[in-house]
Amino acid sequence: MQVTETKTDGLVREFTVALPAAQIEEKIANRLKDLSRTARISGFRPGKVPVSLLRKRFGAALRAETLQEMLKETSTSIMSERGLRAANQPKISVTTDEADADFEYKLALEILPDIEAPDYGKITLERLVAEVEPSQIDSVLNRLAEDYKSFQAVENRVAALGDQVVIDFIGRIDGEAFDGGTAEGYDLELGSKRFLPGFEDQLVGSSAGETRTVKVTFPEAYTVDTLAGKDAEFEVSVKEVKEPKPSNVDDDLAKKLGLNDLAALRSMLEESETQRLKAYTRARLKRSLLDILSDMYSFELPPGMVASEYHSIVAQATEEQKGTEGEVGEAASADHDHDHSHAHAHEHDHDHDHAHDHHHDHEGEDASPPVDSTLTEDQKTEYRGLAERRVRLGLVLAEISRQNNLEVTNEELQKAMRAQAARFPGQETLLYEYYKRHPEALNNLAGPVLEDKVVDFLVEMGTVTEKTVSVEELTRDPDEDPGAEQKKDGE
Repeated sequence: MQVTETKTDGLVREFTVALPAAQIEEKIANRLKDLSRTARISGFRPGKVPVSLLRKRFGAALRAETLQEMLKETSTSIMSERGLRAANQPKISVTTDEADADFEYKLALEILPDIEAPDYGKITLERLVAEVEPSQIDSVLNRLAEDYKSFQAVENRVAALGDQVVIDFIGRIDGEAFDGGTAEGYDLELGSKRFLPGFEDQLVGSSAGETRTVKVTFPEAYTVDTLAGKDAEFEVSVKEVKEPKPSNVDDDLAKKLGLNDLAALRSMLEESETQRLKAYTRARLKRSLLDILSDMYSFELPPGMVASEYHSIVAQATEEQKGTEGEVGEAASADHDHDHSHAHAHEHDHDHDHAHDHHHDHEGEDASPPVDSTLTEDQKTEYRGLAERRVRLGLVLAEISRQNNLEVTNEELQKAMRAQAARFPGQETLLYEYYKRHPEALNNLAGPVLEDKVVDFLVEMGTVTEKTVSVEELTRDPDEDPGAEQKKDGE
């Protein structure tokens, strides 16, 4: 094997590799010899099939398999002998592949930068903690009472925002009814924004027995392509008008939630809030740690990894923008039965760096270019900076885990899988089967677990002081704190 390094540019390396034709032929001949011992071809006894016939029938396939193996072996050997660690999947391009001639290919790759262990003495952190305040629990109880309110029919009064109307409706586009645009006896709370924009507003002031024509336009980003951007008319018959009647904060409310009494409900809420605040405490500590690491390190980044991360950020931002534009009620059931009350701490975790070890998730410079034509130059700069930060922190945390032999145990992985399954009640078995069939999905679960282990290790190695703060201060976006540094996260 002859190897020539043709490019050394920062973290980019390229080599040309020549595999001698004689070596290739020797391997093919050995495989044909092995095959001749077991091949069964009509007209020949086992083990007596001529090698020339086997070469004629299987030579091309054996050559392809042999070259594939040699490509893998030699490319791995080239990197190992030079102490190179690939940042992403190496790119192999065949340049010469002719019978009876040396086989040549080009090996292009990005390598991981050398990263030193952090100066643990510079890791000085402040852990913010807050105690659950009784007023918080009172507020939650009041919200629950509001959520579990009932509606009572009223007479001789028009509907107002906050009231519930019982309606029959049929929707038409260009005079033709469309699928999913009809319902009877539907309960709609005016102001809930469960229907298309403008729909509920046009029913304010209606009364029982009245029929109204409601005109709306489906958003351009509507989830049903055949309805997107279309003007529609709904013939709406109001059957009843009901006014809200909040539940009382008492034992009956607790029983509606499956608990024995109000004391049990309050205890459950206090425990839930305690866990939520602990999650905020960890998120703030982790954010501070990553900020310190980000300031501590400055090194060249593999361009393909940055490009791939940038692509992901742009795609996510684009998807979120579409989601914002398309947040509309469905025409028929129009019931956005989504739980918007799960504002758990992880949704407020300002560490959005996803800095776990994801080197080999990136495809390199040939990854599909991000569709960023709709972005402003400021947005492109912001997203590029965020991509660089994420990649840098990911490399740092991965290197720290490698240097300190931090690994995800099977028990930790199983725990993460159970936690993931718990998010989908009734579908646990299907999820477990999915993970069995898709090992790469398990790797995605392992990444955040390893990241948390590295964070815990760094916190232990650093200096941490504790400060008691109010719930408001703990849960506030750190970028909005008085005197906070300019955003580093790009969020």
